This record gives sequence, C-alpha cells and structure tokens, in this order.
Amino acid sequence: MSDKENNKEELEKEKETKTEKVESKKAQKEQEIVPKSEYDELDDRYKRILAEFENFKKRSAKEREGLYNSILSDVVAVMLPILDNLENAAKVETKDEEYKKGIELVLKQFQDTLKAKGVEEIKTVGETFDPELHEAVSSVQDDTKGEKEIVQEYRKGYKIGSRVIRHSMVVVAN
Repeated sequence: MSDKENNKEELEKEKETKTEKVESKKAQKEQEIVPKSEYDELDDRYKRILAEFENFKKRSAKEREGLYNSILSDVVAVMLPILDNLENAAKVETKDEEYKKGIELVLKQFQDTLKAKGVEEIKTVGETFDPELHEAVSSVQDDTKGEKEIVQEYRKGYKIGSRVIRHSMVVVAN
C-alpha cells in the first residue's frame, strides 16, 4: 500500500470518528433535554410527595403528643387519691406545727409538679355546671344562686388541656 492510500484510510477513519462523536453528542443533548410536559409531571409529583411527607410529620407529632397526654393522664389519675389525702392531712389540726408544715410542703411540691406537667384544677364553686367537667352528686334549691350554679365541691377535678383526668364532684343549685 502506498502512503496516499494509507493517508486516505486514516482521513476516512478520522471523519467517521468525528461523525460518531458529533452524533453521540447530539444524542446526549437530546436525552438531557426533558420535554416540558414530563418536567411538569415530575415537578407535580415532587410537590405532592413533599406535601404528603409534611402532613405525615404533623400527624405523627400530633399522635405523639396525644399519646404523651394519655399516658400522663393515666399516671396522674392513679396519683390523685394521694393528693386528696395530702390535702385532707393538711386541713387536720395538730399539736405539732412542724409536722403540719412538712405535710404542707409536700402538698405544695406535689401541686407544683402537677402544674409543671400541665395538670390544672377544674374550677367549680361559683361556676356554671358543665357535665363535661363536673359530676353532680346532689342539687339544692337556693334563690340567691343562679340556675345550674355550683355551690359546693366534694372532690376536686383535674384536666390536662381540654382532656379531663377526673371530673369534679359538686352540688348544683336550682
């Protein structure tokens, strides 16, 4: 073979290689360009999935909070008779004032701990009877009091937020 033929073959190979490279680049560019409709569809799917995930996070947080309040309510409900007994012990007259101060300090600590956890007493005397918060154990006729007004409390009620742990036992007027 002569040098001319070799050069021709090399030139043809180079042309083919260049042509292949150009075609390859065109194919890559065509693949890189996503049609607008496909882009919009992917963008919409992304936004929907993101919204679903945000809703899931909110729902999970709400469920955790509800579970926490439920467990706290159960624990506090078991401890409320102890609180009642401490309150009764603090009311009793005793000769030993230091003993009484000790009972009062324990009672205050107990009440402060419950308050720190969001437990609050349900208001009763002077309030209007609410069957969701109060349990009526008797009623009295008293013209000086309003209708369904609570005049006496037998047992304190407690709640966490809007969740009632224990209903108040009350006497209702009229």
